[in-house]
Amino acid sequence: MIYLVRVEVTLKPAVNDPQGLTVKGGLHLLGFAGVQEVRVGKYLELTLEATSQEQAEAQVRDMCEKLLANPVIEQYSFSVEPAAVTDLAAL
Repeated sequence: MIYLVRVEVTLKPAVNDPQGLTVKGGLHLLGFAGVQEVRVGKYLELTLEATSQEQAEAQVRDMCEKLLANPVIEQYSFSVEPAAVTDLAAL
């Protein structure tokens, strides 16, 4: 079965985010003075073939731990759902 996977990777709260500070400064320069904090992260979508949802989730967790996220400074979350035909066409 084919699954649609969505992964979000962000820095852990205790880790400084210089890119987020730069974006915040840019937003302030553009007149968005109400922005209090910006944290920058990564969003990934992939399709994955697996025999079950549990196997797909285990593979995604392994991918995150080995490549997609740096577990020392980043945290991640993901969702796995059966891919619809329209999902596959969009990718």
